[in-house]
Amino acid sequence: MMLTTVLLLLALIHLYWLFGEFGIDHALPTNEKGERLLNPGKLMTAAVAFVLFGFAWVSYRLDIASHASWIDTIAWALALLFFLRVIGDFKMVGLFKKIRHTKFAKYDNLIYIPLCFLISIGFVLKIVA
Repeated sequence: MMLTTVLLLLALIHLYWLFGEFGIDHALPTNEKGERLLNPGKLMTAAVAFVLFGFAWVSYRLDIASHASWIDTIAWALALLFFLRVIGDFKMVGLFKKIRHTKFAKYDNLIYIPLCFLISIGFVLKIVA
């Protein structure tokens, strides 16, 4: 249930960002000059929130029902997706990012990478349980 709760909280944070800006400076990658490298609009932010609600539904489904093969397949894909986020894009995000001395990079190392790793492990544990 904890994985579901974390995913729901992440979705709610993205919904908040549709209307507010608090914390957004730490959540989007920037270059060394502080210029954002990503500038998602409201539609993209809403889409991410919607997708995170879907991820939470998959997690919840793994908690309450016997595992259907299609749910397990989706959960494996999500585990892989979050693990790939841990590795990163070799530029802005993840363990192997090149931009390392920004506010975002600090938060990426301290919060986002470990969180994505734990989410990935959480999906794997739910599948094999």
